[in-house]
Parts: sequence; structure tokens; C-alpha cells
Amino acid sequence: MSHTYKTALAPQTLETAAPRAKAVLEQAKAKLGFIPNMYTGMVNSPGLLETYLLGYEQFRGESTFSSVEQEVVFLTISRENGCAYCVAAHSMIADAFSKVPPAVTDAIRAGTTIPDARLQALGAFTQIMWASRGNPTPEAVAAFLAAGFTERQMLEIILALAVKTLSNYSNHLFATPVDDMFKGRSWAPATT
Repeated sequence: MSHTYKTALAPQTLETAAPRAKAVLEQAKAKLGFIPNMYTGMVNSPGLLETYLLGYEQFRGESTFSSVEQEVVFLTISRENGCAYCVAAHSMIADAFSKVPPAVTDAIRAGTTIPDARLQALGAFTQIMWASRGNPTPEAVAAFLAAGFTERQMLEIILALAVKTLSNYSNHLFATPVDDMFKGRSWAPATT
């Protein structure tokens, strides 16, 4: 995906951010130990970053998906949105923290079949929810449910879509550089 517009807004730091934005960045740093490049752009609208952080926390802490399944959802959405930053970040998180098998992460990154039938069903349904704007066919829902997922989890995918839309679209506008810690899993969308 090529960027057609890059915002002139400057990334914000603890030194340059307005008081409300600075408070959000300080909270992020306290929680993560660093401030991701993505946050420095998003915080130009503090409500945008706050909404992202709340949604992310809710998806991670309240969804009924396992950590591996959460990464499948986030990686699928980020790949579909062509977000190089989030694909790199979630690939590293998948590898280091969520313990996603590398073959699964690599298949999602490449847009190929995931070598696990249940995770393939999850990735496929997530892609359908993305492509249909939340309007899956009855057949797609039946396949998702037959794989052992629930209707509640359909709603949880909507939450993940909202969270990733906030971050992916922001990263497009800022052409956010990938943080050093994620560069080992850098990714570029396929060009057509």
C-alpha cells in the first residue's frame, strides 16, 4: 500500500506534548517501559490514543480468545489494512510473548493458508468481517461456529477491527517508522 498523504503533524514526545497528551504518553511509558513510535503520532489527538489504548486493553483482557487467537485476529486485520508498522509489531509480539507458532505468523504475513484448521477458520472469518464491513454471510458464520467459535467472539472481532482501524489508519497518515524492537519482523504489503 503506497501512502498518498503524509500528515504534517509532528510526532509528540514527553518534552513537546501538551499537558493532556503528555499524561497519556507518561502512562504508556509507565506501562510498557517505552513509548512506541505509533503513540507519538496518535497522541496529536489525545482522545484517539486514549480510545485505542482502552480498546486494546479490553480486547487483550476481556475477550474470550486465547493470546494466540488474539494475534491471529490483530495480524489478519493489520495485513488486510496494509499496515507495515502493526504487522511488524504484532509479529514480534506473536513470537516473543503470545508464543504463536512461526508457521502461523508467517502464513498470515504472506496471506497464505494458516497450517492449523481452527486458526485458519479464525483468520478467514476475521478477513470476511473486515471485507464485508461486519456483514458476513450465514455460511461464513456457520463455518466460524463449526470451528468452535461463538457469537460473542464475532463481537470481539468487531472490537479488534475498531482498535486496529484506529492504529492502522493513523500509521498510514504518519508513515510511522517501525520501532527498532520490531524491525526484525519488518513487513511490506504486496504491491499490485
